[in-house]
Amino acid sequence: MAKEFKLPDLGEGIHEGEILSVRVSEGDSIKEGDVILEVETDKAAVEVPSPYTGVVEEIRVKPGDTVKVGDVMMTFRVGEEAAKAEKPAKEKEEKPSKEKPEKKPREEVEKERPEEEPSKEKPPEEKAPEEEAPKGKAAEGPVPASPATRRLARELGVDLRRVKPSGPEGLVTAEDVKAFAEGKEKPAEGREEKAEKEGEEKPKEAKPLVAPAPKLPDFSKWGPVERVPLRSVRKATAKQMALAWSQIPHVSNHDVADMTKLEAFQKKHKAEIAAKGGKLTHTVFALKAVATALKAFPRFNGSIDTESGEIVLKHYYHIGVAVATDDGLIVPVIRDVDRKSVAELSVELKTLAEKTRARKVTLEELQGGTFSLTNVGPMGGGQFVPIINYPQAAILGMGAAGMKPVAVGNEKEGYRVEPRLMMPLVLCIDHRILDGADAIPFMRMIVELLEDPEKLFMMMT
Repeated sequence: MAKEFKLPDLGEGIHEGEILSVRVSEGDSIKEGDVILEVETDKAAVEVPSPYTGVVEEIRVKPGDTVKVGDVMMTFRVGEEAAKAEKPAKEKEEKPSKEKPEKKPREEVEKERPEEEPSKEKPPEEKAPEEEAPKGKAAEGPVPASPATRRLARELGVDLRRVKPSGPEGLVTAEDVKAFAEGKEKPAEGREEKAEKEGEEKPKEAKPLVAPAPKLPDFSKWGPVERVPLRSVRKATAKQMALAWSQIPHVSNHDVADMTKLEAFQKKHKAEIAAKGGKLTHTVFALKAVATALKAFPRFNGSIDTESGEIVLKHYYHIGVAVATDDGLIVPVIRDVDRKSVAELSVELKTLAEKTRARKVTLEELQGGTFSLTNVGPMGGGQFVPIINYPQAAILGMGAAGMKPVAVGNEKEGYRVEPRLMMPLVLCIDHRILDGADAIPFMRMIVELLEDPEKLFMMMT
């Protein structure tokens, strides 16, 4: 019986991917973990490893195809069937036609797994994973896990079949693998299981509360047209922006920061940071300023759970930074910004941006953000209003810093006009959990920290 390999549930609301390349051919012998496909999913190009050791029987996808979670991409022959598939055709013809290969291999596999010996007395909870794969972890089928999680498991020497899943539909997450490797056990009951036992309904994925768009007119009536497929990064961006705009009531707060002192500090230490492999930019300092402000105003680091009527406050500070690529805007995430120095952040941001532009960023590096930054200054962009990255609660937009005439001084000593390097800032907030009264002090803290490097470094925790 052929084993099907389906696009697994990769979590984080990812429902489909585009096939970039197929690395194997029908009839090839492969081992578990060998790369068989390259798939672009939610802005990341990932190498997909084989869940089986055996022979590729049928390939059902080709480069350019869009596949959804659960779609069969390949089928394999494993175990004794794989050995038969590798034998010459003459030997295959001598086999009795009444042979039922789909049954024997399963019995053989179960015999080889002493901890799961076949028995008619198996309780229902043990039978369910075998009968409902890939929802559970079948004894001989692939364990539901993302390619990045599989790679992490191989690096840590962890057998995914021994890991207790905490993700939806039995998905093993990277956190599950890390916890297993450290000897920590996750609770057996996840949120969905607990809800089922208490008779509650499972939380449903939020859907945009908007009417469907009207049908487009026939543009060709007025002149020649061309249709270009909406694919890859642009397609993912379109979906994410439509979701964010329809779900989050946006409010924006505008301000400017005097970057004169910070610019002098930046020039003084530019060569030192470059020698370490980093690049000292305004975004690096903004990362530290934002992390400090998030600790002082925790709701900006939260998300609203409309199903439970709760605000989820995260006690970690993972900040996404928008990176412009040839294919569109991608937002990789820098983790634990509050725990890293400016030098460390300058190196990490430079490295991550280069990986993103080269399309080598992984799915895990795009997930888990609690707040986002977008800086159009390097492209010469001025003040603009960004869209919040759902399900986050806020985003900070940075424009190009430019010399402006500014009145400096005070009422007692008098004022004078000086040229100062001023940078426009725009903060967008989710008005369901944040108000203007929250946005103003949050923004003012960021501005004050950017205007005074000494204060910024003294407040870093």
